[in-house]
Amino acid sequence: MDTEHGLFICNARGLFRKNKQTPIVGDLVEIDTESKMLMTLLPRANELKRPRVANVDQVVVVFAAAQPELHFAMLDRYLLQAEYEEIEAAICINKNDLTDDIPRQVKELYEKVGYTVFIVSVNDDTGFEPLIEFLHDKTTVLAGPSGVGKSSIINKLTDSALIVGKVSERIGRGKHTTRHTEFIPLLSKGYVIDTPGFSSLEPPDIPLAERAMLFKEFRPWLDDCKFRNCLHRAEKECAVKEQVGQSIDTRRYERYLEWIRSD
Repeated sequence: MDTEHGLFICNARGLFRKNKQTPIVGDLVEIDTESKMLMTLLPRANELKRPRVANVDQVVVVFAAAQPELHFAMLDRYLLQAEYEEIEAAICINKNDLTDDIPRQVKELYEKVGYTVFIVSVNDDTGFEPLIEFLHDKTTVLAGPSGVGKSSIINKLTDSALIVGKVSERIGRGKHTTRHTEFIPLLSKGYVIDTPGFSSLEPPDIPLAERAMLFKEFRPWLDDCKFRNCLHRAEKECAVKEQVGQSIDTRRYERYLEWIRSD
């Protein structure tokens, strides 16, 4: 536990198990500094399910421009989860030195949607100043698949020396070098939370009728559909469908359709 009196290694009271409460990274708690016992788990402002963290100000979703290949559907899943939890999200594309095509595509698409996009290269040590400013005085979770460089980015932003893995040439994706979720102070004021990479991530399990709201670019048009329960799929006089190819990117719309067809 990080407190104004320093760091404490604490044990949780048995009452937490009885009440089926499990403290997670980011929780605000009350402790007894003499007994080193965690006494009370305070209410959470928010909570992400995967990675499992609480009370964060923002999420930075980290992907690589290459090695491993960027999968836009997975990028959208991370963003959808942040939207569902009502946590501000931004995107960071690392390894810009390998190719500028993917970073350009991400920046053009997602800045139009309304997300902040950072383009960095750990290898060239470029692009970090805007990211550092964005992280300042905030608690930020870095989320994304394995091998994209989250640990390398954190090493540049903190005094940590996290183990950095390599992308497997055989399977084309990263290995899990981060085994647990860790709260790390930034060199500038604030904290960053390192999380294990996930090779797959399911979107939030929510009712079909509510899913379109998680797509930022859909929101201005949702009230203009003829039917209140419109799924923006096969209905007539759908304001969302009318914007596809205009203010709504066709590829994002197709990934929305894939999500609602999956149920």
